[in-house]
Amino acid sequence: MRRALHPAVPLLASLALALAAIGCAQPGPQAAPPAPPQVQPPAGLQVKPVRERTVYIAAVEPKGGANVTQEPYPDKPLPGGGGYLLKKPDDKGRWEVSTYRWDPGTIVVNQGERVTLEFIGINGDEHPFTIEGYWIKETVRRGHITRITFDADKPGIFKIICRSHSP
Repeated sequence: MRRALHPAVPLLASLALALAAIGCAQPGPQAAPPAPPQVQPPAGLQVKPVRERTVYIAAVEPKGGANVTQEPYPDKPLPGGGGYLLKKPDDKGRWEVSTYRWDPGTIVVNQGERVTLEFIGINGDEHPFTIEGYWIKETVRRGHITRITFDADKPGIFKIICRSHSP
């Protein structure tokens, strides 16, 4: 059974670091600073290290199409919002459909992990996005890497929403 980190442990660790830093700030020549005191968690609590996870995500635009002689043009419109694009048949009868998506479409991380999401823009000039629930806002641009790091400190499902191409 996993237990949560006792709230006093980070405080004690910070205090230990602060005390060690104070000991190093004395003027004049000095020997090697003493080792910081070992901080032990309260009895019965296990301290687990922060796990780090990096997820690589691409902003892509899958496309498909046909000629009206092979497949009729859809008679119902797609939802608005820029996430789906349906091009009417051209002068040769070819029509196309496309969408923007994150690849992978679903990522799973564990509560308590430090998460880095590394986005690369493949299609579309830019994709401003928000991570629902964390309200992180950033923009992915074609040919560029966008990295964000956060602590997954709450359970749940959080959508990464492109504000330009939401269906």
